[in-house]
Amino acid sequence: MYKPSLHQFTITALACALSLPAMADSQVRIVRLSDVQGAVQINKNSGLGFERAFLNLPITQGTQVRTLDTGRAEVEFEDGSTLRIVPNTTVIFSRLTLSDASNRLTTVNLIEGKAYLNWLGKTGDELTLNFFGQTVDVKQAAHFRIEQSPVEAELANFKNPVEVEGPSGTIKVDKNRTVSFEPDEEKAAIAKDIKPDPYDQWDSQSNEYHEQYSRNNSSPYGYGASDLGYYGDYTNVSGYGMLWQPYFISATWNPFMDGAWSWYPGMGFMWASAYPWGWMPYYYGNWLYAPGYGWGWKPGSWNTWHGGIHYVGAMAGGFHAPVPPTGTVNSAVVGRVVEPVMKAADTKMLVSAGSAGLGIPRGSYDNLRHVNKEVARNGSAELHAAPAFAATSARWGRFGYGGMRGGTMAGSAHVSTGSSGAHSAGGGHAGR
Repeated sequence: MYKPSLHQFTITALACALSLPAMADSQVRIVRLSDVQGAVQINKNSGLGFERAFLNLPITQGTQVRTLDTGRAEVEFEDGSTLRIVPNTTVIFSRLTLSDASNRLTTVNLIEGKAYLNWLGKTGDELTLNFFGQTVDVKQAAHFRIEQSPVEAELANFKNPVEVEGPSGTIKVDKNRTVSFEPDEEKAAIAKDIKPDPYDQWDSQSNEYHEQYSRNNSSPYGYGASDLGYYGDYTNVSGYGMLWQPYFISATWNPFMDGAWSWYPGMGFMWASAYPWGWMPYYYGNWLYAPGYGWGWKPGSWNTWHGGIHYVGAMAGGFHAPVPPTGTVNSAVVGRVVEPVMKAADTKMLVSAGSAGLGIPRGSYDNLRHVNKEVARNGSAELHAAPAFAATSARWGRFGYGGMRGGTMAGSAHVSTGSSGAHSAGGGHAGR
């Protein structure tokens, strides 16, 4: 019978200790910073002010997120609902709690800039969005864009009717209508159309990505499910059951090679995986190592917040899990942290075994499984892409980040002749 090592007991105890605040207080919620592009900063109420934001950082109550001139970000809630912010935007998550009936209660304050909300409308959940002295209480599925400056604000509604409450009363905004607010005007002005915005396409493509790749999700949570569908696959491994494994792994890869430790008041250091799929497998279920297959994630433990570092069973030879820093509250990077942003039309990306999807923008290529086969056979594959985002350019693949005003350009993979021998571990799905 396998007996865990003292090191493993230490890591498990640490994970449990970090998770205690969320487990002990039934009102506490933690959501996910699910997309980070360019200059994005976060203030976690830690006394450090704003610091660099990493992909997959937990968002807790009181957290502020802001984007600079080149930044964009997305926050994904438990059911898969999303809030996206464009450059020069600041938002505060002033409430992330559970009601006595276990419904999720969320309040977001838009301080400046532009935000897109795609709220899926789980029964009983509520979201309040405050902006420009106005309040939107969302209790059903909704999709709208809000923009505000010091002198005016505008809400453009893409979906079901929403109500905006402010000093002048309550205004109903129907689908495909826009309402504008100015401080000197007693009443808001409603327009019968929506003016297009350069970032509408990014918002639309991101929604399409989440919907497409989370369709087969059977977990009670939606956040992170779309990334599991895009960046990897499940395999029934003899003796272990159904395991999920990312594409593009190597024999030496392990799930804790790349990420960052980030300190949160009352919770200590929490792990943020650098991988674009790196949310759900680090907080639910367990990682394990299967000889001949490699590392895989076994879903489950949906009522337990693990804290980011958790694994069971016998480990691969030479494996050492990362441990949080001591004597500091500053973030600490482990391995690589790569921002998945393509910056020019002629950009080429070399995907190699061992990358596990690191640096590949989500939805950037239609069929990563096919690319995965090429990498397993040849050690690497080359992807060609359009710009990361431009209002008049083509885009990556089917669900890429570039605008689609002028048509599409399918992503393509060309097999590299280098990197021989860097293949997937054992009998894992990388060669399928």
